[in-house]
This record gives sequence, structure tokens and C-alpha cells, in this order.
Amino acid sequence: MTKRNLFATIAVAAVSIVSLNSCDKSPKADEKPAAESKAPADLKIAYVEVDSLMTQYEFCKEYSLILEKKSKNIQATLQQKGQALQSAANNFQQKLQQNAYTREQAEQIQAGLQKQNADLEALQQRLGTEFQDETNKFNAALHDSLQHYIEKYNKDKKYTMILSKSGDNILYADKGIDITADIIAGLNKAYKKGAAKADDANKGKK
Repeated sequence: MTKRNLFATIAVAAVSIVSLNSCDKSPKADEKPAAESKAPADLKIAYVEVDSLMTQYEFCKEYSLILEKKSKNIQATLQQKGQALQSAANNFQQKLQQNAYTREQAEQIQAGLQKQNADLEALQQRLGTEFQDETNKFNAALHDSLQHYIEKYNKDKKYTMILSKSGDNILYADKGIDITADIIAGLNKAYKKGAAKADDANKGKK
């Protein structure tokens, strides 16, 4: 998995959770819709740049490095085992053409190569599943930290809606309602505080 693909994968969580304060106001089945719907006079909207969040939030930066390293290790392991299997298969084919094996020996070696191939496919599947689980774990943690902080942040700010801006998914937004810097600063402060508490707790156990 390339760094770009990795970034795209983990950014999905942030894109889907920044819009927090909108709620389902559709009429119930037994209720009559209002004759006219008007936006509240004190409507307040803000947005967060998801790309900036993913590259400046310390938790995202640290976990992205962890996932990138894990991805590279998986690729290296699979490549090494795949090359060893390919080399063994080429060697077998070469000796088979030279009539270096009896029929029974050839069948045994071929069966062994097939088993190695099946084992490699199983390993690839297992490592891929483990990596996806780790990515899901990160996304869940990101979701929780971002949602918790924005809900706390909005108790004072009173925004009606906070949108996520990623690429050109929003056609236009005034920079005056960009709260990205505030959100990132607050998240990093909370993250560092949490990390410091964890370090103190670990020291206390020693």
C-alpha cells in the first residue's frame, strides 16, 4: 500500500464525522409537515479542512507512520517469500527438463511447491486482514477523539452545523468560517495531555 493510498484510507473516517450538529428533522409518519420551513435567524455554519487535519493532528501523523511501517513490512515479507517460491519453482522446472527426478520425486516436489503457494496465499490473506483491522482500529479512535472534541468545542461556539471540507466537495466556503486551526490546536492539546497522563501511569506501575 502506497503512502497516498494509506492516507486516502484513513482520511475517510474524518470526512464522515465532522458534520455533527445537524439532526433528522423529517416529520414523523403521524405528524403534518409545517406549512413553511424557514432557516433559523441565528444559523451558524463552520467547516474543517480534512486534509489539514490528517497532516497536522499529531495522533493522525503518528498512527499514519505506524500503518505505513506495517504496510511496508507486510510487502517485504510477502515479496521475500514469493521470490523464494518462484526461485524454487524455476529450479524444479529446470531439473525436471533435465530428467533429474524420478516420477515419484517430481510429484512430491510439485506437491510441496503447491503447498508453499497455498501457505503464501493464506499468509497474504491473514496479513491483509490484520492490516485492515489495524486501520479500522485507527479510524474508530480518530472518530471518537474528533467527535468528542467537536462536541465539547461547540458547547461554547454554538454552531448549527460543522462541515468537513475535503478537496472540492464544497464548491465555495468563506475563509471566515474556517475553524480548522482551532480544531487541530485543541485536538493536539488534548492528545498531548492524554499522552502525558499515560506516561505518568506507566511510570507509576514500574
